[in-house]
Amino acid sequence: MWVSELGCAVLVLFTVLTIGKAEIYIATIEGEPIISYKGGVDGFEAIAVESDEKIDTTSEMVTSYARHLEKKHDMLLGMLFEHGTYKKLYSYRHLINGFAVHISPEQAEILRRAPGVRSVERDWKVRKLTIHTPQFLGLPTGVWPTGGGFDKAGENIVIGFVDSGIYPHHPSFATYNTEPYGPVPKYRGKCELDPDTKRDFCNGKIIGAQHFAEAAIAAGQFNPSVDFASPMDGDGHGSHTAAIAAGNNGIPVRMHGHEFGKASGMAPRARIAVYKALYRYFGGYVADVVAAIDQAVYDGVDILNLSVGPNSPPADTKITFLNPFDATLLSAVKAGVFVAQAAGNGGPFSKTLVSYSPWIASVAAAIDDRRYKNHLTLGNGKILAGIGLSPATDPNQSFTLVAANDVLLDSSVMKYSPADCQRPEVLNKNLVQGNILLCGYSFNFVVGSASVKKVAETAKSLGAIGFVLAVENVSPGTKFDPVPIGIPGILITDVSKSLDLIDYYNISTPRDWTGRVKSFKATGSIGDGLMPILHKSAPQVALFSARGPNIKDFSFQDADLLKPDILAPGSLIWAAWSPNGTDEPNYVGEGFALISGTSMAAPHIAGIAALVKQKHPHWSPAAIKSALMTTSTTLDRAGRPLQAQQNSDKEVMTFVTATPFDYGSGHVNPRAALNPGLIFDAGYEDYLGFLCTTPGIDAHEIKNYTSSPCNYTMGHPWNLNTASITVSHLVRTQTVTRTVTNVAEEETYVIRTRMAPAIAIEASPRAMTLLPGASRKFSVTLTVRSVTGTYSFGEVLMQGSRGHKVRIPVVAMGYRR
Repeated sequence: MWVSELGCAVLVLFTVLTIGKAEIYIATIEGEPIISYKGGVDGFEAIAVESDEKIDTTSEMVTSYARHLEKKHDMLLGMLFEHGTYKKLYSYRHLINGFAVHISPEQAEILRRAPGVRSVERDWKVRKLTIHTPQFLGLPTGVWPTGGGFDKAGENIVIGFVDSGIYPHHPSFATYNTEPYGPVPKYRGKCELDPDTKRDFCNGKIIGAQHFAEAAIAAGQFNPSVDFASPMDGDGHGSHTAAIAAGNNGIPVRMHGHEFGKASGMAPRARIAVYKALYRYFGGYVADVVAAIDQAVYDGVDILNLSVGPNSPPADTKITFLNPFDATLLSAVKAGVFVAQAAGNGGPFSKTLVSYSPWIASVAAAIDDRRYKNHLTLGNGKILAGIGLSPATDPNQSFTLVAANDVLLDSSVMKYSPADCQRPEVLNKNLVQGNILLCGYSFNFVVGSASVKKVAETAKSLGAIGFVLAVENVSPGTKFDPVPIGIPGILITDVSKSLDLIDYYNISTPRDWTGRVKSFKATGSIGDGLMPILHKSAPQVALFSARGPNIKDFSFQDADLLKPDILAPGSLIWAAWSPNGTDEPNYVGEGFALISGTSMAAPHIAGIAALVKQKHPHWSPAAIKSALMTTSTTLDRAGRPLQAQQNSDKEVMTFVTATPFDYGSGHVNPRAALNPGLIFDAGYEDYLGFLCTTPGIDAHEIKNYTSSPCNYTMGHPWNLNTASITVSHLVRTQTVTRTVTNVAEEETYVIRTRMAPAIAIEASPRAMTLLPGASRKFSVTLTVRSVTGTYSFGEVLMQGSRGHKVRIPVVAMGYRR
C-alpha cells in the first residue's frame, strides 16, 4: 500500500476542510503506465515493447495490469477522502498513469502531498483552432497513382480525430459508392449508439466513434440538448477536419444551386476513428482530451489529428513540454502514433504557438492558389473590389441602391441596429423590393451575433435584387472570408472603398430638411464572384497562422527547437459540415463550409502522413515527420521565396518575406515526401534526452510525467535528431550533430550550407556515401560573427547523386559572452 494506516487516518481528517468550490484536477501517480511498464510489480509481467512494435492491448497481461492501476487510483482516493466528497472522472492507464478527479482546491492540496503522487494540476480549457487542395498539392497525379489510385489511397490506415465529433450521414463519409471496406484487425475501438436512433455511428469507413465529456459535465458546461451525449457533431468542426484528412473522393460541393467543385480528403480510403472531446460553445477540457487520446492509442490508431490547443498557458505548468497533455502525446508517439497538431491562430504576432513539443508535428496554415473576388460597379463608373461568393446581377442593367437606415418602417427600431440587415421585419419591403440593399458591417459580425448568411436571407425575404455589406471600421485581427450566398451580394472590406460607396450614395440621394430621402438615385451592379482566380503567388503564410519562436516555459524563454514544423493549406478550405453546426454562423444548416484556420492545416498533414505510412508501414512517427519536413518547399509557384501575410501599422494587409518562424521547414510537398532519400529518425529515449538537457527542467519533474529517470543525455537540446536546427543562445562557436538514415538505394550526398552573414556555418563532412539502410553522422558548426539582437536564418542542403534533395532549416541568435 502507498500510505501507512496512520498517514491514511490523518489525511482522512483533513477532508472536513473541503470548503472550496470543486474543480477538475489531473494527477499523475508513481508507477509506469501500460506503454512503458517493464515489470517489477509482483504478479504482473513486463508489457513494454520496442518502439517500432505495437502492444497487444487485448492481452490478459495488459487488461490485468490496467485493472491493477485503476484499483490503485480508486484506493488512493478512497483513503484520502470520504465517500461522496469527490468524483473520479477518468483513470489514465495506457499512456500516463493517473486520473482526473473533481475535488476542491483544499482536497487537491491534500492529494498533492500524498505519498506516491507525482503531480496534481488544475485542468485547463482547450479550443478548436479554426477542396481544391488535393489538386494544389499534386495528389491525384503525383501521389495517389503510386498507391493504386484514389480508391486505395490510405487503405487500412486509421486516423483518429480528437475533435467535436462527426456527422456520419454526410456523403464524404458514406460507403454506398465505394468498394466494400474489410475489417482492420489492428483496430479495437468501439462504436457508440446514437441515443435517438439507436443506430451506431460506424459504417466501415468510420470504424470507431466515442465521446468524452466527464470533465465538461463536472464543470457544469455540458448541455446534452445542443452538445449531444454521443459522437454526433454538434458543431461542424469535427466533420470538417475528418473530411479534409480522409473524406471520400469526388464529392460535389453544392450550395445555393451552384457546384463549387468536388471535394476529397488527402487519403480518401483511410479509416476514420472519432473521439469527440470538443463541444459547441465552450471548446473542451484537457481531462476529456487526454482521455480521448489515451483511448485512441489504446484502440490502435496510426495517425492522430489534433485541431485543438490550449486557450492559454496551463495555470500550474511552467514548462511547455511537460504537462499531462504533452506527456500523453509523448507516450502516443512511443506507441508508434504520428501526431499532427494545429500550431494555433494567434498570428501574425511572434511567440503565439500553442503546439510546442518535438514529438508533435506542429502545422502552420497557408493560403493556396485559389482566391474568390468580386466587384461592385457604381453608377458613376467607379469599380469597387470586394469579396462575395455569389452570382452576378443582370449584366446589362444597373439597380437602385437603398441603404437600410433609409428604409426603416419606424424610427423607433433604431435600437435594433437595423444597418446590419439582420432583421427583415424592421425594413420597408416596398422600398427594398427590386433594389440593391446597402448594409453596414457592425461589431456584431466580429463577435458572431450577425452573419453574412443572415444579410442574404434578409435581402431575399424583402425581394431585393442583391445586397452590399460595407466595412467602415476594422477591428484589429478581423479576417474576412468569402461566404457562399444564393443571391448577388458583396462585402466591401477596404474601408476607403466603403467610404467611396457612401460618398457616392449620399451625393446621389436627395433628402428633405428632416433628412428623409426624397428619391433614391444611386445605382450599381454586382459582378460574378463564383469563379475562383488561381494565383501563382501561392502558397503564402496566412495572417492568422501562429508564429515562432518556440518557447520552453511560460516566462516565454526561447526553446532550442523550431516550431512550427511545416506549412499546409489552411485558408478557405471547402469540406464537409454538420447541419447541426453553429460554429460558423454563415453555415448554419449547410452540408459544406468554406472556413480557415490551422485547424484546417493539421488534417492536411494527418492525411498526407497516412499516405506516407501506407507506403512505409514500419516507419516511426519521427521518420514520417522528417520525410514531410526535408522535402518541403520554401518557394511559391512562381519560384519566389514564400511570403507571409502581415499587418501594417494601419491594420492594412501587407506581405513580408517569410522565415522558418512562419513556415517551419516549408510548405508540404506530398509527392517528394513519399521518397525522401534520407530521414532524421528519433525515438522515445531521444525525446527524454531533449528534456533532460533543456536548461530549467528539473529531472524530478521529468520523472513525474514520464516515469523515466534522466539516464539519457545529448549534451545540448539542439542535438535532438530533428529535421531542423535551432540554437536560441549561440555563444562563440557551437557544433550541432545530426544522424541521417538512407531509406533509398546507395547514394552519395554533397552537403552545402547557407546562413545570414551574422553567423558563420560549416558542415562536416562535406560529402558522404550511404548504403541502403545505413546511418551516418554529420556535424554543423555555427560561429558568431556579429551580434545583431535578432535571429539569423539559413539551411543545410544535402544533394544526392540520384536526385534526392534533403533540406533542413537552421535558426540561431548570436550573443557575446
